[in-house]
Amino acid sequence: MYHSKHDTYYLISNNLKLPYWKTMYTGFTKAATDYGVTAQLAGPNDFDPAAELTAFKQTVAAKPAGILISIADANLLREEIGTAIDANIPVITVDSDAPLSARLFFIGTNNLAAGHLGGQRLVEKLKDKGNVVFYTIAGQPNLQERLKGYQDILATHPQITIVDVFDTKGDPGAAFDQTEKYLGKTGADKIDAFVSLESSAGKSIADVLKNKSVTDREVIAMDVNPDTLNLIKDGSIDCTVSQKPFTMGYYGLKMLDEVHHNLPKPFQTNYGVDSFARYPMFVDTGTAIVDKKNVSVYLEGATAAEAQQ
Repeated sequence: MYHSKHDTYYLISNNLKLPYWKTMYTGFTKAATDYGVTAQLAGPNDFDPAAELTAFKQTVAAKPAGILISIADANLLREEIGTAIDANIPVITVDSDAPLSARLFFIGTNNLAAGHLGGQRLVEKLKDKGNVVFYTIAGQPNLQERLKGYQDILATHPQITIVDVFDTKGDPGAAFDQTEKYLGKTGADKIDAFVSLESSAGKSIADVLKNKSVTDREVIAMDVNPDTLNLIKDGSIDCTVSQKPFTMGYYGLKMLDEVHHNLPKPFQTNYGVDSFARYPMFVDTGTAIVDKKNVSVYLEGATAAEAQQ
């Protein structure tokens, strides 16, 4: 297969300042180096679905070899993804999906299963009774699925009450301030557990609890950025549900390159209902619970990966 630096692939997302996206882009660029092609990153540094839409339109206009995109607002991107496919530009979703769009397929976490995994841990830590709050980003499909996973588990544990689902809008500062408010609840209203469905709020929650010397609450985070891992190591966070953003980025570019060099005809086939499709509907990159028992393994792996960059 002939490769060229002129073959340019884009990774597009929101909140690009977060370590999670830096890790995914590292995987994306590693694959680009291995294949001898060019990788580019686009999108806003904060959570801004409209800015992501603008970045996507600009990328399509540049006529890239392919686009890997994490969806902030599925309805907002649906039509534009179709426009890219009509222009023979492969589009694969990553981390957060737009299943009703014309995207080829989704690479990422089984977010419902991730919610189930976290929910089982939550039930165990609360010993089947208590109040819990969730931190999310409203409208983001992957986080909605994670919450649904938790709700599935808690549905059979009626003495655990979901008090609130707080929209951080992707702002760790908002998560910090809201956690301080939650700590004001006492007696029967006391919040016993804090669950972050996205990668940034876990540290904010733990920082508030540490500042207030509160040690009788449970914190479940999301993702394995270094701050979260170190807070698990010192006991400030009970655990996190891990994902594999490096793998998502690496495999995403690899599959875009495969499609680009073997473009199917017609390209507009609805592969989701095609029993003879050459592509899967979903590539699950895996999840796991990371706690004090295995956090050192993840920290060592992160250190080794950083040394190789």
